[in-house]
Amino acid sequence: MKEFHSQLKTVGGGEGDRCLYPTRLDMYGCGCQHDCQYCYAKALLGFRNLWNPEEPRCTDKRTAHRIMDKLHPGDVVRLGGMTDPFQPMEEKYRLTEWAIGELNKRRIEYLIVTKSASVAKCRNLHPQLAHVQISYTHTEGMAPEGYEHASPPQDRLAAAEVLHARGIDTQLRLSPLVPEYIDMQKVIESPVPKILVEFLRINPFIERAMPYLDTSAWTHKSGGYRHLPLTAKKEIIAPLVATGKEITVCEDVPNITSIGGSM
Repeated sequence: MKEFHSQLKTVGGGEGDRCLYPTRLDMYGCGCQHDCQYCYAKALLGFRNLWNPEEPRCTDKRTAHRIMDKLHPGDVVRLGGMTDPFQPMEEKYRLTEWAIGELNKRRIEYLIVTKSASVAKCRNLHPQLAHVQISYTHTEGMAPEGYEHASPPQDRLAAAEVLHARGIDTQLRLSPLVPEYIDMQKVIESPVPKILVEFLRINPFIERAMPYLDTSAWTHKSGGYRHLPLTAKKEIIAPLVATGKEITVCEDVPNITSIGGSM
């Protein structure tokens, strides 16, 4: 097992200002076994030869202990900002579950973002401290083979519903949202009442990683990316807004009006 020198990091700049959970703690690093084609962490770390999806590194518990001692009750930390906290190796090492237990003792709130249905098996989740976002990025049979290497999307949807029924604050995370890959009716029919939307952004890395995707509709340029125009985004999420569910749109194009629920 290779050790990952985990660090408590707060994202700054414009991204940090927009994000409700800018502070992250990674228990695994330098790779993720899900190795999704569009992964921003892979884009950031790959060119530095720090991305190994076959053998991600693990954080030493003593190191993580010292890091968590810097947190205070009332803080909110995101578990896994650069790698999935419930990727398959969690079954062996249980580092995420251990970290959750430590955060519970300290009364620290935590956000878990995952594409793994195994999060629903975690019994450590505290109903007053845990926030879980389960990524639902495509519907069965609608995305190209190899698009993701995670739990089947129908299993993720079921896991979100299980956690919601247990009283855990749960969101379905449509991120990245590629409209032709997802059946919105599946999301509308889910009893999970909170939805987060983050549209796919296009840059040269995405174009190389997803050459099969027709990106001609992404015409708005901002921040080094191409984005779908605002009118298109509004049209895409209109059926979700109409349900009365709590819709949060993660939007990084500056100076635009709200396109859904909270921004």
